[in-house]
Amino acid sequence: QVQLVESGGGLVQAGGSLRLSCATSTSPFSINAMGWYRQAPGKQRELVAQLYRSGSTNYADSVKGRFTISRDNAKSTVYLQMNSLKPEDTAVYYCKLWSSPGDYWGQGTQVTVSS
Repeated sequence: QVQLVESGGGLVQAGGSLRLSCATSTSPFSINAMGWYRQAPGKQRELVAQLYRSGSTNYADSVKGRFTISRDNAKSTVYLQMNSLKPEDTAVYYCKLWSSPGDYWGQGTQVTVSS
C-alpha cells in the first residue's frame, strides 16, 4: 500500500513563507513525477507544481516566481517552498504521486494566508 504523508501546512500572514513536505513509501525508482495540487472552497482542484523524474518542472502561472518544488530522492520526498504568500493561496494542498504502479494522493494539508 503506497502512502503519502504530508506536513508543513499552517497559518501565515500575507508575504510570509511555508514549506510543505510529502514523503512516500514508494521506491524512488518507480516514481515518474511528484507534485502538488490545491483546492480552495468552492473551487476545482488545480495543479500547483509538478516535478518529473528528469528534473523538469511545471508550475501554475499564479505561483511562478514564488513557489519552488524540489525533491530528496534518497527519502522519496518532495517539497514545496512557498514564498510571498497571498490570501488567494489559501487552500487545502494535496500531494500527488505518479508512479509505475499507479497514481496516488495525499490526505491534504491546510494552508491559510491571512491578510
